[in-house]
Amino acid sequence: MSRHVAVVTDSTAYLPPRTMERHGITAVPLTVVLGDQALEEGTEISARSLAQALQKRHSVTTSRPSPEVFAATYRAAAEAGADALVSLHLSAEFSGTYDAALLAAKDAPIPVRVVDTGMVAMALGFCALAAAESAEAGGSLDEAVAAAEKRAAGTSAYFYVDTLEYLRRGGRIGTAQALLGSALAVKPILQLDGGRIEMLEKVRTASKAIARLEEIVAERAGGATVDIAVHHLAAPERAERLAERLRERVPGLADLHVSEVGAVIGAHTGPGLLGAVISPR
Repeated sequence: MSRHVAVVTDSTAYLPPRTMERHGITAVPLTVVLGDQALEEGTEISARSLAQALQKRHSVTTSRPSPEVFAATYRAAAEAGADALVSLHLSAEFSGTYDAALLAAKDAPIPVRVVDTGMVAMALGFCALAAAESAEAGGSLDEAVAAAEKRAAGTSAYFYVDTLEYLRRGGRIGTAQALLGSALAVKPILQLDGGRIEMLEKVRTASKAIARLEEIVAERAGGATVDIAVHHLAAPERAERLAERLRERVPGLADLHVSEVGAVIGAHTGPGLLGAVISPR
């Protein structure tokens, strides 16, 4: 009889709730600190509320889940019948979430493998799905981890932001890069690279940047069979237009997800975010 491998991720994976339920994936929430209130992402603060707070220049920070929260999640999985567990999280360059999960895994009642995917948003979500599908097919803990790592290695993420200021405030991009972007009045296209956010291109206007983002995604997808996720914050029209164009331009498109990012990622990108994740199957 095959061992049952449970899959845990965190709230920044932004997987659709129905998908998580169907595949038995558990997401541990990160926290958004708004003023003097600590609010759990996904249940206690919405993306809309976060965007409004940012537009009013309220103080917004984020924090990792505690090791105790992870420990309780791992115990619950064991009590529900899991024999082993893979815990997949956003890049350790962005958050201490991975470290908190590692601490909790040491005393878990079942074997737990904690993986720094180097990803975030649906780039992380696709990794969690790969692990869950492996487990559902009877795969071992090692096989579930390998499936997630293989998906991460092939996945790319690109995004546009109206301003680099929010990334600068949160320390997610260098001050020099942010100030250069502001001084030149350029619109940046960024990418995930090695678990970090890096500048890919600088474009003069928002419309040209979004058009260039579409080009990059279509080129990266090529003719392969791919899943794509389009993310936004307070920019649903932009997201729907990009999604529609990608449906026309990507011949190997399998699944296309369109969603608003949650409060944690939104706190570091600001309203106007438009991103795309390309994940080959």
